[in-house]
Formats: sequence, C-alpha cells, structure tokens
Amino acid sequence: ASQLAILQRSEISNPPLYGARIAATVLNDPKLFAEWEQNLDTMSGRIISMRKALREKLEALGTPGTWHHITDQIGMFSFTGLTEPQVQKLKEEHHIYMTKNGRVSMAGINTKNIDHVANSIKKVVSATQ
Repeated sequence: ASQLAILQRSEISNPPLYGARIAATVLNDPKLFAEWEQNLDTMSGRIISMRKALREKLEALGTPGTWHHITDQIGMFSFTGLTEPQVQKLKEEHHIYMTKNGRVSMAGINTKNIDHVANSIKKVVSATQ
C-alpha cells in the first residue's frame, strides 16, 4: 500500500488525532487563524442579534412576563423560562422544539423564523397564564 493510503487509514481510525491535526493546522497558520477568528465573530454576532431581536419581538407583542434574561445570557443556548407544559404546547401546536426545561438553541433562530417563534411563544404563554 502507498504511504498515503497508510496515512489515511491511520488518520481515519484515530479520529482524535485527525481533529487535533486539523486544529493545529488552523491555529498555527496566521491566515487560517485570522479566517477562523472572523468566522467566530460572525457566528457570535448573529446569535447576539437573534437574542436581541427575539426579546424585542416578545416585548413588542406584549408577551406576559419579563424577557431580559434572553439578552442577559450568552452562548448558543438560552433558557426561556418556559414551563414544561408550555414547551409541550410549542412542540405540538407550533412545531417549535426545545428541551423540556425551556432551553432553546439560539443558533436555530433566524430572520426567517423569528416572527413565528415569538408569536408562538406569546400565544402559549398568554394561554397558560
């Protein structure tokens, strides 16, 4: 077998090593590292803007409760404060999915679905007050 084939088999059969080599390549190349940092800024900025937009929409709709916690939190996930029955209603009636404790992926919210998400949360919270 060629040396390349042996290397490929070794890389595929040892995934942690393969991932570590990819990370080392990106982190040790100034151009790739700069691109990676730009990608991080873009993604984190998008999530921050979706948090802000969701809070603003919920407040503009007059959704019962306070929603500042959505923008106070950081990261890809947000605890909504919704109860398990409210989450179940969102799932069954509006096809919005999150964990039973109300933890939602902010990466799954975008400009095309945010109105549906906000309106659905308002309906469910208002109906269960």
